[in-house]
Amino acid sequence: MYLEIKRLIDIIFSLIGLIVFSPIYLILIIAIKIDSRGPVLFKQKRVGINKTHFNILKFRTMRIDTPKNTPTHLLEKPEQYITKMGKFLRKTSLDELPQIWNIFVGEMSIIGPRPALWNQYNLIKERDKYGANNILPGLTGWAQINGRDELPIKVKAQLDGEYVERISLWMDIKCFFLTIVSVIKSDGVVEGCTRHKKEVASSKESIFK
Repeated sequence: MYLEIKRLIDIIFSLIGLIVFSPIYLILIIAIKIDSRGPVLFKQKRVGINKTHFNILKFRTMRIDTPKNTPTHLLEKPEQYITKMGKFLRKTSLDELPQIWNIFVGEMSIIGPRPALWNQYNLIKERDKYGANNILPGLTGWAQINGRDELPIKVKAQLDGEYVERISLWMDIKCFFLTIVSVIKSDGVVEGCTRHKKEVASSKESIFK
């Protein structure tokens, strides 16, 4: 029952978000175009509900010659690829704003497991154990506010599974407001190396922000 209400909440708040943030969209679009050449939006194939694929939208934060389908963690010296405007967008998480459209059209939810890259096979496999691939991925989620980039794959999948078990209006409200706190504090954001990079590198995967 709540999943139906959750979808209605997603539609209402994403529509409001598209309207309210439209002036910010315009400012960021101009700033990105001035800062570096290339498209304003960055599209990337991600895993959606029931392991279907969709294109996630983000404001472009990296140069157009950046290796594709490679999480930031696995890039050698990722800082060399991030644009000046990109650093600001990533630090403030404003690069995620275009995903409001993904939410509006039903490819994502406001709260849920962060959508894995299509080739993050270990993460997808771990999430299968907890049913975390069977719900809409989210703009933010339980794992996001409990470690984000610092989490090893197994722990992240377990947290995603915990969200599935506890999914409710209260859980979503909690995740939403704790995300705001996390963004302000920049908790768990790591560019390049992480404590678990050896584990990630060996599996050719990482936790995506």
